[in-house]
Amino acid sequence: MQITLATRSTPGRRNEDFAAAGPDWAMVLDGVTARAGAASGCAHDVRWLVRTLAAALGRRLTLIEDTALADLLAAAIAETRDAHADGCDLHNPDTPSSTVSVVRAAEGHLDYLVLCDSPLLVRHRGGQVRLIADDQLQRLPRGGPPARELRNKPGGFWVASTDPAAAYHAVRGSVRLAELIDAALLTDGVTRLAEWYGYAWRDILERLAGAGPAALIDLVRAEERADPRPRLKPHDDATAVHLRM
Repeated sequence: MQITLATRSTPGRRNEDFAAAGPDWAMVLDGVTARAGAASGCAHDVRWLVRTLAAALGRRLTLIEDTALADLLAAAIAETRDAHADGCDLHNPDTPSSTVSVVRAAEGHLDYLVLCDSPLLVRHRGGQVRLIADDQLQRLPRGGPPARELRNKPGGFWVASTDPAAAYHAVRGSVRLAELIDAALLTDGVTRLAEWYGYAWRDILERLAGAGPAALIDLVRAEERADPRPRLKPHDDATAVHLRM
C-alpha cells in the first residue's frame, strides 16, 4: 500500500486529531472537544488522551500480529486509562475521549475498525464507493438525555475513553485487498464536505486520490469560509488518510 496523510487544526487552536501509519496499517483519532466550562475531573486534556492512546495502539499495530483490531484497541484503551487512573476521576462523563478508526492489511485482506464518527471510505475495482461508518450517535433518541450521559452505555454510544469494552462496539469487518482500488480514513472535520456541503462520497475520494489529503483539507477550509450560515463549529480539526492498493 501507498499511504499519504494530512491533518490540520482548527484555526487558532491546537490539533486534537491524530493520524499515523505503518507499512501495513493506518489510523485516525479525533478527540471529542471539551464542553465549554465543563469540569472533566481529569488533569489531562483531550490532546493528551488522543496522543497517548494513539501511541499505545500504534505500538501494538507495529509489534503484534495475528490479533484482532478490537483486542488491540481494548488493550490500548486499558493502558491509557491506567496511565492516568491515579488522581483523575475516570467516571466523570466529561473525561477525555476520542473516536478511533483503523485499518490493517493482512493475509490478502484489509481489516477495519470504526469507532464513533470517523468513517472509512473504500473504492472497489468495479468503481463502487462504499461508506463504512459507525452511526450510533445518529441513532440516539431525540429529546432524550444529553449525549454525554449516554456515553459508553448500552442504548447509548461508544467511544474510546476509559472503558476497554468500547472497542467491541465498533463497526468491524474485512475486505479482500484484490477487490479494492483505494480507501480513506476521515475525521468529521473532513466529512462535513458531504454532510454540510453536498459533495458525493465518490467525489471526495476522487479528489483525495487526485490532489492528495492536504488539498482536500484546503477544499474544506474554502467551503467553511464561504458558508453564510451560522454554525456551532464553523471550523474543526480536519484529518484525511489515503491508502492506495
